Order: sequence, then structure tokens, then C-alpha cells
Amino acid sequence: MATDTSSVAALADCLVRATNRHDLAALVGCFAPDFVNETPAHPARSFSGSDQVRRTWSQIFASVPDLRADVLRRVVVGDTAWIEWEMQGNRVDGSRHIMRGVTIFGAKQGRFAWVRFYLEPVDAGSASIEEAVREHLRL
Repeated sequence: MATDTSSVAALADCLVRATNRHDLAALVGCFAPDFVNETPAHPARSFSGSDQVRRTWSQIFASVPDLRADVLRRVVVGDTAWIEWEMQGNRVDGSRHIMRGVTIFGAKQGRFAWVRFYLEPVDAGSASIEEAVREHLRL
């Protein structure tokens, strides 16, 4: 069964609202039980199952009690939503938490069935592009 664009957009809106309300049950309800998270830049972080979504977001909400998710841009085509995020708040130890990046969600039967996850912690370091390239390539 195909999921239409309006329902995928509504599902994405539901995810944002649940995140910003710290409503764990509503957030987990956005995901299919057999949800698959692929993290291409960090393959060992990939996982399957909404139970892992619950465990992960439970830790996030406990560690960043004022977490706020903002959608910077979003495109929905068919059953796929491309979402650019900024998530920020303060950790319980007082340090700043900021993540930015993109998720590409696929929906099926009113829930997210899969994601390709490209969110990363913001590195506010002072390395220029030249320094970063040299370091990455070990030049």
C-alpha cells in the first residue's frame, strides 16, 4: 500500500511535535515495528526495530531535557521525506548539544519504515577547510 505525500508530510509533522514535546510514546508511534535505520557514515550505528528507537530517544530526552528540533527544510515526494534538521539544547551536565544534518525517511502504511540518517554533532572547532582536508587525507 502506497503512502501519499500529504500523509508523509503529516507523519513528519507528528515526529517534530513529539520530539519537541518529549512525548516518547508519540515519537515511537511514528515508526513501524520493523523500522530500519541506516547510518551510511557510521555503519556500525545502523539498527532495526522501533524498540531501539524507544531506547535511543529515552536516553536523548533524559540527557538533553530541553532538546528542541527545528526543521530547516523539508521535501516530500511520494512516500519519501527529506528533512534537514537542527536539534539543540543543554545536556544535564550544562554543556551545549547541537546536531545538524539530513534524514531521508521512507513511509509505509502510515509509519516510517526506514531512514538514511546523516545527522551529526556540530564541530565548532577552528580547522579551516584546508586543514580539515589535510587531516582527513593524512597529508
